[in-house]
Amino acid sequence: MSERQAMESIAALVPRGSRVLDLGCGDGAMLDYLQRERGCSGYGIEIDDANVLACVKRGINVIQLNLDEGLSMFDDSSFDVVLQVDTLQHLRNTETMLVETARVGRTGIVAFPNFAHWPNRLAVMRGRMPVTRRLPYQWYDTPNIRVGTYKDFEVLATRNRLSILDAFGLQDGREVRFMPNARASTAVFRFERG
Repeated sequence: MSERQAMESIAALVPRGSRVLDLGCGDGAMLDYLQRERGCSGYGIEIDDANVLACVKRGINVIQLNLDEGLSMFDDSSFDVVLQVDTLQHLRNTETMLVETARVGRTGIVAFPNFAHWPNRLAVMRGRMPVTRRLPYQWYDTPNIRVGTYKDFEVLATRNRLSILDAFGLQDGREVRFMPNARASTAVFRFERG
């Protein structure tokens, strides 16, 4: 799946005109798209210097912050939507950040590589960590602190009293709603406080 197709699928979950906080916003491409195509406003949070500069060059409001320090600078329900696209797997305090996402935003949207996708399972059955388009790193040089699955997120959401509003997988440019845990390389969830 192209990054553009993934961005469009995820962006479709964001209501037009929303105030958005994008956690781990990278170079600001998602916020730029949301502003241009969906009339949204908001901020990105990013730690990497080069990505912060890229956001500024795009005209994206960005705050340089380590997400492992939390979101205490934001009040409850400060944003309509809080995004975490390819962020959860890089955080040490994943569960805390998920709860903070639900506190700061009226809704949260997360997307992350689904480790339970069948090619990953096959690689592990062969005794090797998977290397795929979605998980392109060798086990010894990955920036991911952890891997997770579609089903793992459902359990985590339930444990933290989050209501899942929509959930699906993404694979090769299309949404996967039948057996996404096995059939999709990316897991996507839209949720709110329960």
